[in-house]
Amino acid sequence: MASQHYNLFLQEMWKGTLGDLTSAGVTVKVRLMRTSAYTISQAHQYASSLPAAVATDVTLGSKVATGNSPGGGTDPGCFDAADATFTAVPAGAALDCLAIFKDTGTPASSPLMGYMDGFTVTPNGGDITVQWQGAAPWIAKL
Repeated sequence: MASQHYNLFLQEMWKGTLGDLTSAGVTVKVRLMRTSAYTISQAHQYASSLPAAVATDVTLGSKVATGNSPGGGTDPGCFDAADATFTAVPAGAALDCLAIFKDTGTPASSPLMGYMDGFTVTPNGGDITVQWQGAAPWIAKL
């Protein structure tokens, strides 16, 4: 599949129910996964639809909107954050997709935001850093 937004996330964005995802009180996380364990579906709305984490989910820091990237530059409608480092990822099969979600503390109410694939990394017990694109659309653009 291609990287994409979850449509139910977009629906809630337009309704204004998700609030400011860049505010300090809002936690946005990333989960590394395998496409062999997860098939994206636009019917998925919450993190409870994701497979078990293969490593501890990473909380995104330095979240910004409207394209004001931590690295500079502007492009309205973009979302960016600091790169995500997964620490001590257990050795195993290749990881080849990730999901981004707003963490409410309960997977059944944590809305899925986006899905990315098109990469492969084989964990060896060390850290894995996800480096977001350094120019628009950074992590994502609405």
